Amino acid sequence: MKLTTHTDYALRLLIYLAVRDDQMPATVQAAATHYGISTHHLAKVAQTLVQLGYVASLRGRGGGLRLQRPAEEIGIGALVRQTENLELLECFGPESTCPIEPGCRLKGVLAKAQQAFLAVLDGYVLADLVENRQQLRVLLGHSA
Repeated sequence: MKLTTHTDYALRLLIYLAVRDDQMPATVQAAATHYGISTHHLAKVAQTLVQLGYVASLRGRGGGLRLQRPAEEIGIGALVRQTENLELLECFGPESTCPIEPGCRLKGVLAKAQQAFLAVLDGYVLADLVENRQQLRVLLGHSA
């Protein structure tokens, strides 16, 4: 299963926010610069994360982004479920027009594989991804 760029950037932004030791909120511009990615696209991702309750957006001078909840409470599997379209094939949706769907076993095999993929992700929280916080700070250009 390939994750979308939206989910990739969501995970990157959460990691960026989790490793910061600065008390000031982070900006989308700074995060995008550190990763070398589109500020415009990352701003859309940040908006999604705010809507989902993972990130708080602070307005005004000194505003920016910060984690809304502790990294220990941000489940990776839950995030992927909320940011991905998990309909692997047309037959996973309600509007399937596949003529062999009633007898097809592929859907069941793919559903089982997807469940295994998500079960592994469910075993991790954001805090697990940033246990090497100091190394990530250096790689992202933050002071160690």
